[in-house]
Amino acid sequence: MSAIELDGLARRYGDRTALADVTLTLEEGATLIVFGPNGAGKSTLLRVLATLLRPSAGHARIFGSDVRTEGWRVRGRIGFLGHDALLYGDLTAAENLSYQARLHGLRDARERIAQLLEAVGLTARADDRVHTYSRGMVQRLAACRAVLHDPPVLLLDEPRANLDPAAAELLEPLLGRASGRTRVVTSHDPAGGLAEGDVALGLRAGRPVLLRPAADVSAAEIGELYR
Repeated sequence: MSAIELDGLARRYGDRTALADVTLTLEEGATLIVFGPNGAGKSTLLRVLATLLRPSAGHARIFGSDVRTEGWRVRGRIGFLGHDALLYGDLTAAENLSYQARLHGLRDARERIAQLLEAVGLTARADDRVHTYSRGMVQRLAACRAVLHDPPVLLLDEPRANLDPAAAELLEPLLGRASGRTRVVTSHDPAGGLAEGDVALGLRAGRPVLLRPAADVSAAEIGELYR
């Protein structure tokens, strides 16, 4: 079954084109790894899929639901981890996740929240306000927020940013291939990204210049996107 379908997807800001002519299909359980220099359109693509930006043209569907006209349905099926953690600094970790649980209609999420905080090593800081956290701790908590409602699709914008190797390993069961979820992941790491992706998409100036099975793409080809 197709989890994500993009057809001529585009996003413009006035006269500037941030994303143009992106067409692809991603099967359920597969990982799309997205490469490109800063400003290439990677984050814009994720934000359109997350219903945070409206497409200027074309269509994007997640499990058949259009992001433009059925955003409410799409939001229940995705977990988004972007550069903004989407957390409240004056709330504790537990309070942030409890609030998110209510937004997703989860009636009693206390056990789920406790399990997630333990999984990312934040149990001892569960009742501390998030503004006291380090950037890496915020990233770990944001990962909990993204998977709290057990979404079938993850949209991950450089998910290992601000993480040391030990913290990145903690998040692997939640965000990595082992999670079994369909994933769209942006990366600046050619070798590492290709190793975890099924399909590679290369963007330059908002336009796709490479779209092939990741196994058929070399790290050197990805490196050319940045020259």
